[in-house]
Amino acid sequence: MTTAVTVDQTIQAWGNGLGVRITAPIAKAAHFARGLPVKVEVVDGGIFIRVAGKPRLTLAQKLRAFDPAVHAGEVMATGRVGAEVF
Repeated sequence: MTTAVTVDQTIQAWGNGLGVRITAPIAKAAHFARGLPVKVEVVDGGIFIRVAGKPRLTLAQKLRAFDPAVHAGEVMATGRVGAEVF
């Protein structure tokens, strides 16, 4: 059985809404990370937050995943088909 991670928090004003900080121990236990899409549901007695998909990649992550051998090169693999000027 896993041990529950709990913290006491206070709801704060955040812009025109309300917010609560997800602390590092809670985020780690829930496998939450920056950019992770979540769904927030109202349930009896409070709210429930669950993962709603995979996180969107940052530009740095996309650039690290770029492989010129796979993604680079000419768009068309054929030769000239018209009156292209080079």
